[in-house]
Amino acid sequence: MMRCHGFTPRPGWRELAAESGFDFHTTEDGHEVWSEASAYAFTLRQIEEDLEAPTADLFGLCLDLAAEISESPVLMRRLGIPDWAHALVTKSFRARDPHLYGRFDLAYDGVGPAKMLEFNADTPTALFETAVFQWRWLEDLRASGALPEDADQFNSVHERLVAQLGRIRSRVGDVLHLTCMTEFPEDRGTIGYLADCAAQVGLEVRLVDVADIGLHQEGGRSSFVDRSGAPVRLLFKLYPWEWMLRDGFGPAIAGASTIFVEPAWKMVLSNKGVLPLLWERHPGHPNLLPAYFEDDPRKFELGKSFARKPLLGREGAKVTIVTDGQVSAAEDGPYADSGYVRQALAPIPDFEGRRVVIGSWVVGDEPAGIILRESAGPISNDTAQLVPHFIQP
Repeated sequence: MMRCHGFTPRPGWRELAAESGFDFHTTEDGHEVWSEASAYAFTLRQIEEDLEAPTADLFGLCLDLAAEISESPVLMRRLGIPDWAHALVTKSFRARDPHLYGRFDLAYDGVGPAKMLEFNADTPTALFETAVFQWRWLEDLRASGALPEDADQFNSVHERLVAQLGRIRSRVGDVLHLTCMTEFPEDRGTIGYLADCAAQVGLEVRLVDVADIGLHQEGGRSSFVDRSGAPVRLLFKLYPWEWMLRDGFGPAIAGASTIFVEPAWKMVLSNKGVLPLLWERHPGHPNLLPAYFEDDPRKFELGKSFARKPLLGREGAKVTIVTDGQVSAAEDGPYADSGYVRQALAPIPDFEGRRVVIGSWVVGDEPAGIILRESAGPISNDTAQLVPHFIQP
């Protein structure tokens, strides 16, 4: 089994977090995003066979599915992608526009097999917390003797991010704009961390708020520019594709020369419609859960217990858990008009009232590490806490 161990939090960890750029460890209402009162232990076999290998396999299945959907207007409509954006997705995948990272959310109790709950392919957060602060926790506990010197961690996220950004630079160019809605500390911290990674490979980085990106039109051609008027040729955006398509400048994206990271083809995989599509193509796959679109009569095969999820959604918004025909948990929020899927329930490990979901990262095309998220209820929402892990010697 996966084991939970209690630890004494490092003295001054909040100050250490702030010094290292993790100044969003506590929200304005006092909720701590990070907790190190406990940590989860894995064996090397569990990591390699039950988490790393399935993550690679699932990502391969997702790439195959993205290739299929990007050539199918019928499937793109099934996911709610507007008709005018179909060519954008198709062109992006055919060119294999470069991508950076994504995070699978997995249900896993230490025995397995791990089950895919969803794939956060477009704008996943908890990146800095995984790559930097979690690793620093491991180093500090080894140095203090709280963990053996040869305790390890499944965590090559930082190194793989730097390497992938280097590959993007060699293919695309030397100037990288990074954008988000900077009023949100977590988003601001994430793009700040990625800017540091990009600078390590020689990219010239420019951080801008989404609102400070404008559209310049001249001679019948459109281009995106920053507030200084400089062209935005390569843009990392911590801003969902579905929001971009709804914005006033959305239709101009197809004709602009900007290369987006994450690319347009990632909007396919960030849609929970991939859950039933994957199950339809790979029924019985050990790492997939049965899933169906809400308007598919086959949904009744799930019986009276299932999770109902919006096609587009984040932080558990509009997710409903039905157990034995009764609503046992539900989250309010936006995304109600995006359509829904039903997914079979996976048992989420419960450690003294803390439900634990594993976030398994893919950087480039490779598995890169994990972070764990504890929630008080069965739906992982914005009140969850990130907790570290280690590999037992």
